[in-house]
Amino acid sequence: MTTPHTQEIACQQVLVEDSSVFSIQWSVFSHATAAGLTPEILLKRYLAYIRSSTVSVIRPTTTLNGVELRLLSSGISLISFLPPVQDTVNNASVLRICGGLLVLSRQRNRGELRFVVEDSTEGVKVSLQLSDFCPLILGGQAPCFVRRWLYRFTQAFIHRLVTVRFLILLYRDLTGASSPVRMVNARVRDGRPV
Repeated sequence: MTTPHTQEIACQQVLVEDSSVFSIQWSVFSHATAAGLTPEILLKRYLAYIRSSTVSVIRPTTTLNGVELRLLSSGISLISFLPPVQDTVNNASVLRICGGLLVLSRQRNRGELRFVVEDSTEGVKVSLQLSDFCPLILGGQAPCFVRRWLYRFTQAFIHRLVTVRFLILLYRDLTGASSPVRMVNARVRDGRPV
């Protein structure tokens, strides 16, 4: 009997010096497993996953202006993005934040969600990266302890959980099998852990 391969998922979530959020999660897939996977496909699968994993409470909706993560069937956008931009240099599909209920109003045109599929020495690195995001719940550049704590145990926790589960499901879908998962703390950027 063969031992199943362990899927390693690396994570980092920090508040950087200006109190914006940086969050990255990634896993490395074999070249055979990730054959045909592109950033565009990764983005499309992620949006479908958001809808199914929240039982349609959050509904990714594509409009002429971009992509919105809407609450139920309302017009309320939790986070709004401009249309996806392809970053061919970094093999990424990028959604730039442009508003939404969960975004600090004076920072609505800041931040991005990046879907990356890149070759590495170990295989194909599949990553989701949120950077320069300014959540409303933090309230600005000098959030107090209570706001940081509230963000950590609500939005930050949910984002990490959803992203990690997405990478687990993606691995299972591409390999056709479940495997044990090992979480690894990564350090990509400096900041205060959340």
